[in-house]
This record gives sequence, structure tokens and C-alpha cells, in this order.
Amino acid sequence: MRNTAIVLFFLICNTVSKAQNFDLGKVTVKELEEKEHPTEKDAEAAVLFNIGKTFFEYSGDNGFQIVTEVITKIKIYKKEGYEYANYSENYYVGGNGQEKVFFSKATTYNLVNGKIEKTKLDNQGEFIEKTNKFWSTKKITMPNVREGSIIEFKVRITSPYISNFREWEFQSGIPVNFSEYTTYIPEYFVYNSHFKGFLIPTVTKDYKTRNISYTYTEDVIPGMNTSMPERIKTNIEFREDMVKYSLTNVKPLKREAFVNNLDNYRASIVHEIAGTRFPNKPYVNFSTDWESVTQNIYKDESFGDELKKTGYFENDIDAVLQGINTDLEKVAAILNFIKKQVKWNDFNGVYCRDGVKTAYKNKTGNVAEINLMLTAMLRYAGLEANPVLVSTRSNGIPLFPSLSAFNYVIAAVEFQDGFVLLDATDANSNINILPTRVLNWEGRLIRKDGTSTFARLIPPFVSKESTLGLVTIEPDGVVNGKIRATHFDYNAYQFRNRYLNLSKESYLESLEKKYTNIEIDDYVLNNDKDLYKPVIEEYSFKHNGLTEIIGDKMYISPLLYYVISENPFKLEKRDYPIDFVYPAEDKYIITLNIPEGYVVESLPKPQVFALNNNQLTYNFSIQATGSKIQLNVVLNINQSFITPNHYEEITNFFKNVVENQSDKIVLKKS
Repeated sequence: MRNTAIVLFFLICNTVSKAQNFDLGKVTVKELEEKEHPTEKDAEAAVLFNIGKTFFEYSGDNGFQIVTEVITKIKIYKKEGYEYANYSENYYVGGNGQEKVFFSKATTYNLVNGKIEKTKLDNQGEFIEKTNKFWSTKKITMPNVREGSIIEFKVRITSPYISNFREWEFQSGIPVNFSEYTTYIPEYFVYNSHFKGFLIPTVTKDYKTRNISYTYTEDVIPGMNTSMPERIKTNIEFREDMVKYSLTNVKPLKREAFVNNLDNYRASIVHEIAGTRFPNKPYVNFSTDWESVTQNIYKDESFGDELKKTGYFENDIDAVLQGINTDLEKVAAILNFIKKQVKWNDFNGVYCRDGVKTAYKNKTGNVAEINLMLTAMLRYAGLEANPVLVSTRSNGIPLFPSLSAFNYVIAAVEFQDGFVLLDATDANSNINILPTRVLNWEGRLIRKDGTSTFARLIPPFVSKESTLGLVTIEPDGVVNGKIRATHFDYNAYQFRNRYLNLSKESYLESLEKKYTNIEIDDYVLNNDKDLYKPVIEEYSFKHNGLTEIIGDKMYISPLLYYVISENPFKLEKRDYPIDFVYPAEDKYIITLNIPEGYVVESLPKPQVFALNNNQLTYNFSIQATGSKIQLNVVLNINQSFITPNHYEEITNFFKNVVENQSDKIVLKKS
């Protein structure tokens, strides 16, 4: 019996191994005939397998290079899945050495008259886009893709930068049947690895001794040898650690409203260089904790040394500060000056590229040059100003100490009751009104002595938006009236960013498109350029699509065209947090004049409900007096970041809001 069990065990293992064929070029008729994913019936495509490895190659002339190879096989079920037949890889081209990307074995498979048809990728389906002077993107677009196709390809990325360890993503926007990633790391390099997301892969470890043979050119001592340099052949032996990570049947990570950066929560593994330990050399430590990270950045000549330079702006700042007495006025004056003086070139980074003096002279610079310059000017004015390291929303939340955790820098000025935050890269930013790309959890404030502390980036105040409406309903159902909308703080910032990039005509066209069947006249905008005042919109409108007349009754939503008609939260379960960006309040006060010949038959019921210690609150009140209906609605988002364990409560909260706002005022002919 024992022998039989052993035989059965190996037979089962062999069957499973054959069933899971992870080689390119092994496409079957059965795979091509599959009409839908076995477990995710609505999936537009699926990753059948995604297998990668990262290892190191060595040459005597160039030293170690880091190499990542990936093979991928994808099934397309629907037309909506065609986008997964396109693939791109970013690579760095801005340094002394360039990264390289090479695609191979790229093929599309289709079933034609019961036979498998192969179409290989040709040169026209592969191209390079230059993102900027530091980065390029190599892209492929697979040929002959249709519903039912299977595509596959191999990509190889080589990098001379040992810090550029590719992040491996186990999870996608479509189901992933199998994902495996293996690292082979020589004993000379120490990397910290960190999991992201909510899935933990299976991990296996091993090691081996590796030998590498290579040749190098012998150094020539001047005056000692006039012959050609000799090529020397030798080899090195070292320990290589292998770690394999694997996940099967990975559910898709579906995008939904109010998420910061979905990649923050995607199941993946990140490797960060921690140090090097080469033979006969001391251990070199790159990063251990937040203090070490910030000190290393501050000590860099492209950061800390740039803060010390002041001669290039002193005369200009002296002129700016003439007649200004209070510290807050100094902050505002310097911030406004630098926003006009130096424009952002759209490059992020915590280090200066050309230096603050060059940026000031050329009137353009990257984030670090502009905001380190701002910090230096504020210090020159006698203020306690310091830089704050930030990871933008697109860069992700800095989950662990690393030199690449931050990609942005802003300025902070400390007062007795706290500090204010500043960013001079955006014309519409203000004191404590940062570009929303920066509102990402916490930054790291670095003081002059090199010590640092976390600085909360999410604003503690509520940004309000108030809408006043005086509206008349005509007997034929046409609605007309006047609207006054006031935008405060971040709502004003968001409005300015949208409106000031458009002409008045284009903006009104967008409003008329948004609120179907509306006609807008007499539009007036106040304070659009005055950043210290709320933005105020005023206009008259006429709308012929807000009422429904059935028999002797007329139906109308009390919130007119401001109704929340759909719940933004649709998933059964959500594993990532809800991020409303900043605390906010939406308030509507609307007076409705009912048409002559009608009386109020019924009104929606007043509603008041709240979520979990008033994280969200909603108050809907309505009453009729004579021929007028008075409406007051307030939606408060008091906590902008809410953990996913409250997702069901949030879903129900907005379900109640939608249901409440779907109720109609019913008017009846008198």
C-alpha cells in the first residue's frame, strides 16, 4: 500500500506538471476555443501565465548588470480586452549607461477553420517613444488580434544600474491564472524586499555557488609598456541566492471611484538596494531607516548644497520684501514672486538637475530647483523654512524607508502654532493649498541640522462649495432661474485649474454638455485670479429636461441637475481604501417657485444620516410655504481617507443618498 501511494503521488505530480505548460509556443485548440474565463465570467481577457526572473550578468569591462526576463501568455475573450494586446516597457536613457529593452517570440494565435494560425510581430508593430531626456518607452502592438486570440511574447530588460530592480506585479486588471517571479542575487548585493497589496505569494528559497569567466583589459602603467594592452582571462566564484515567488488564480484588481493610486494596492513585490559587500571592501549601506534616507538625500550636493546658495537672488528678494512686516505676508510675497519668476518644466525629483542658479537665470527648472530655491529665499527672509520630501500620488505611498521612496520636494515654514506648506510649481497653488498630486499621506520634513520628522500632507480644514439657487418652474415644465456657486480652498484650486485652461465659451459648452438640455446666459466669474478669495460663479439658466408631466401632475427633483443619480461604489468587496483627496463640504440652498395653477401634493422626506463617528454626514431638509419650496442639502466628507473595512457602510451611505435624491417633488393642478 505504501509503495502504491508513492507511485500515485508521483503520477499526480507528473500530470499536474504536464497540465500546466508554461512554455511559449505551446498553444492548444482547447485554449483557443475557450469563450470565457472559468471563474471570472465577465473578464475581457486573462493572463494565462506571467513568469519572470531577475539575475545578474558580469563582464570585466562593465561589471555587474541587472537583467530581467519575462514570458507572458494572454487570452483575449472580448473586444474590450484588445488593449491587453499592447504592451510597453519604460527604460532609463539619461545616465552614462543606458538600459535596453528587447522583445522576442511575440506571436498572435487564432483558430481558423479548426486550425491554429500564427501571426508573428513584425517591425511595424514595435516602436520607441521618447518620454523625456531621461526616459524612453518601447512598445509593441500585437497583430491580427480578435476575440478568442491568444498572444504571447518575451521581453528582456538589461540595466547597468543595480538600484533599478524591476517591481514585479502578480495582479492585473484581468484575472491571472499563474504568476511566478524568481530572483537570483549574488552575495555582493543586499536588497530589502517588500510585498504590496493584500495577497501573499508562496515563497521558496535556495542557493548555489556560481562561477563566471570573463576577460578584462590590463591597466597600462605610463612609460612602462608601449605594447597593446593585454586582455586577461579569469573567473570569479560567489554564492547566489535564489528566491521564487508564485501565486495562482489571482483575482483582478478592479478600479473604482475614489482611489488614490491603484498600484499602491496591487499584489506585487518591490526590491530596494540596501547595501553592497564586495570582497576586501567595507560594507556600503544605502538606506536603513527614515533618518538615514533623509540624511543621505540632504547631504547630496544636488540637494543640501543648493539650499546654501543665496547670492543670485538676494537683491531681488530685498526689493520684494520692502514695506512688508508680518511673517505670513513675507511667505505670500516670496511664493508669488517665485511662481512668476521660474516656471516648472514638468520634471519631478528631489535633486536639482542644472542647479538653482541656472534655473533662476533661465526662468525654468524642475521641482527640486524651484522649491529648494523657495526654501532658501524664505530662510533669507528670516523665516524658519525647511524642505519636505514627498511621494506624489502617482508615485505611490512610501511604505518603507528607501532612497526612491520620494520623488518630489515642497517647502514648509514653521510658526509657533504649526507650519504651512508651499509649492511654487503651480500657478494656482497657495499657502497650504498644494497641487493635489502632492496630497499623499505624509512627507518628510528635513531641518537644517539633518534631523527629520513626518509632515502630514492631507489638509486638516474642510474645503467648502456652496450653491444658491433661485428657481422658477413654468406651467409647461420649463425651469429657469439664477445660480450662485462659491468655491473655497481646494475646491477653488480645482476650479481654477479647470477653468483657467479653457476659454469662457469652451467652459460654458462643457457645462451645457454636462447638464443636458440647459441653456446658460449672463455668466459672470469673480475672483478667478485672486488666490486669496473664493471663486464665485453667477449665471442665469433655462432647462427643459428637469420635469415630467403626467396627466394633472408634475414631477421634479428638488436638486435639479445636481442630483447624485448613481452610487460610485459598486464592488461587492473592496480591499483598498477610499480616498476623497481632501475633506470637503457640498451645500445646496435652493428656492423653488412652483408654477401658477399647481399645489404641492407631496415632498421627499427629510433625511439625516452619518457614517462611523461622522466621517461622512448627509442632511436633507425640505419644506413648502405657500408657492415656494425651500431646500437645504449638505454632504460632508470630514475624513478624506477611510479604510476598506468600512466599505460596506460607505456603499450603504451613498445608496441612501441616491435613493433620497431620486425622490421627486409631486405638484398637482389645483
